[in-house]
Amino acid sequence: MLEAMKLPANELVAILVTISFAAGLNVYATVATLGLLGHTGWVPLPPDLQILSSWYVIIFSGLLFLIEFFADKIPAFDLIWNALHTFVRVPIAALLAYRAAAQLSPSEQLLVAVAGGAIAFAAHGGKTAVRAAVTPLPEPVSNISLSLGEDVLAISLTWLATKHPYIAAAIVLWLLIVIITLVRWVIRSLRALFRGAEKQLAGNL
Repeated sequence: MLEAMKLPANELVAILVTISFAAGLNVYATVATLGLLGHTGWVPLPPDLQILSSWYVIIFSGLLFLIEFFADKIPAFDLIWNALHTFVRVPIAALLAYRAAAQLSPSEQLLVAVAGGAIAFAAHGGKTAVRAAVTPLPEPVSNISLSLGEDVLAISLTWLATKHPYIAAAIVLWLLIVIITLVRWVIRSLRALFRGAEKQLAGNL
């Protein structure tokens, strides 16, 4: 992902934006993918992220990804799972961004970590909001399809960031716009639902 030599600032930003977003969708898949890419020599990881290429990290994150693969596809339970993972995906994304930006000054590293966490939170929040809208549907196909799509997207973006960072970052920026639009739509829909329920309750009284 990042060479031992210093990368151009724009390329570094593009990579970190993409990796942070992927971690917000599925942090275990992102870490396992980075680890495998680094271990096989497909991508030279920076010194501060070499630990990801350890088989212990790869196997552990792979097992957690396997658990999430099934847990994330159970309607209703996936909402609990994703809510709990707010405290996993966001901090790990921030930590990955911080360690990957070791070539920067300490203050810039901290700024990068905050930005990485914020991007991961946006991806995670958008994922959770869409799941909340889909979960009430009577059929499980939509939920499973969304989960599979998120898994594939997290892995694909992680790989793409290592080879074509600008393309990957452009895709992420577009997805962030989509997420913001969807979240606003979900919030408006929930408000309309609650207003309708309040009016009905008032009418019954």
